[in-house]
Amino acid sequence: MALPNYYSHFPQRKSVSNGQEGSADVVVIGSGIGGLCCGGLLARYGEDVVVLESHDLPGGAAHSFQIKGYKFDSGPSLFSGFHSRGPQANPLAQVLDALGESLPCVNYDSWMVYLPEGEFLSRIGPTEFYKDLDKYASKNAVHEWKKLLDAILPLSEAAMALPPLSIRADMGVLSTAAARYAPSLFKSFLQMGPQGALAATKLLRPFSEIIDSLELKDPFIRNWVDLLAFLLAGVKSNGILSAEMVYMFAEWYKPGCSLDYPVHGSGALVDALIRGMEKFGGRLSLGSHVEKIIVENDRATGVKLRNGQFIRAKKAVVSNASMWDTLKLLPKEVVPKSYVDRVNSTLQCESFMHLHLGFDAEGLREDFGIHHIVVNDWDRGVDADQNVVLISVPSVLSPGLAPHGKHVLHAYTPGTEPFELWEGLDRRSSEYKKLKAERSEVMWRAVERALGPGFSRDKCDVKLVGTPLTHKRFLRRNRGTYGPAIQAGKDTFPGHPTPIPQLYCCGDSTFPGIGVPAVAASGAIVANSLVSVSQHSELLDAIGI
Repeated sequence: MALPNYYSHFPQRKSVSNGQEGSADVVVIGSGIGGLCCGGLLARYGEDVVVLESHDLPGGAAHSFQIKGYKFDSGPSLFSGFHSRGPQANPLAQVLDALGESLPCVNYDSWMVYLPEGEFLSRIGPTEFYKDLDKYASKNAVHEWKKLLDAILPLSEAAMALPPLSIRADMGVLSTAAARYAPSLFKSFLQMGPQGALAATKLLRPFSEIIDSLELKDPFIRNWVDLLAFLLAGVKSNGILSAEMVYMFAEWYKPGCSLDYPVHGSGALVDALIRGMEKFGGRLSLGSHVEKIIVENDRATGVKLRNGQFIRAKKAVVSNASMWDTLKLLPKEVVPKSYVDRVNSTLQCESFMHLHLGFDAEGLREDFGIHHIVVNDWDRGVDADQNVVLISVPSVLSPGLAPHGKHVLHAYTPGTEPFELWEGLDRRSSEYKKLKAERSEVMWRAVERALGPGFSRDKCDVKLVGTPLTHKRFLRRNRGTYGPAIQAGKDTFPGHPTPIPQLYCCGDSTFPGIGVPAVAASGAIVANSLVSVSQHSELLDAIGI
């Protein structure tokens, strides 16, 4: 299968010229998934929108890049729900639907795990996990897992009765969400019986409270749930909203569920969003680095680029940058102290180590799967540095991502690498190179464990090691962070309007938080908030939700 060159047309998108003034109804800073979802929906609504990207490739943390015929994912590779439709759909699937775009995917139902207890192929679905519990957990584990699913799956029906695309950040939400979907919401909670009202309040509390209320004590189950929460949002079960975990359980543990991987890699997802946006007249400008957000008469009126150009925003500026990076773009004198304090006091998730390999497939077993997760020590916690390694080999499902007879691999430590170890290092120094070799060894060992004796480091055509400095440099993320380390029940993710009128934020620094579904929802919420309730309602009618 030949790999299409999805980005062959991108170099034609010239960055804007020096000294010229441009304009748009809405200027979006950053082409991450949140920014592209926002830009795409705004274009669908008929707004003149331009998305400005500093990098020469779009997609933010989800961008793809090519070296020596290998096409690498830079970030997320574990997806689900692209082909579900209606109120229960993944918000990203709903945005693609609104843009009239499809995303061909390969479906699969398992991932390999390497845990202190042993190695096994974990299959999704309501009953497949029981055999693993029988082997690796206590005698009560199967009973406890059934108890958890019995509590969670009915709750998911209620949680998903409100489509993500119906939400907006103003009082219009009472019409587009509350009034429109109230009957199905009430019906879902009523079907849960006397516990229905109580269940509704649990959705915005930490998921660990549900675990505790069910008196689930098996260590394997509690560790497993912590791992799932961490994979989804970068925090353990005591820090993630129950609503997010309920969504994940519905996608992974209901009958007939499956995982999805885009046929041409995660870059195909980015390209689908761009195609949809451009189809409705939206624009993407690559190599367009925003130096500052311009504030005039106490409101955001546009942005100034590194090349000196001013682009006026007639209606709004939307930042898809992190809260810390957005703050740096604003003139200090116009930002309320309370906003500065909130941003500066918000804890950050740590950064990443990355390992990208292009290697010979010879000697690899034929049933080798796409995903492999290594947990070295439960006692240290899944959020401990050098403890969890995620490995994706997407070419086993999509051979066109690598040359014939080869595979492409991405391994990483998921938001657990301390930035302090790297801060201030010169990337050309021997000290940096030494630390890079030392800190990447945990990923090499995990890869060797997953791929088995048929793999050799010497058989790699491409070897790329990324550090927090790499993460910071290419993704323009403050301290290379994964995002805010906001603990459910202790704090909440910020909303989308800011104290600066006409300035909005989307992405993982805003509600509902970190992860692909969450950032897609955030972009949609901002787009919906910038149009009238009638336009928003017409879109919901048009896509049948």
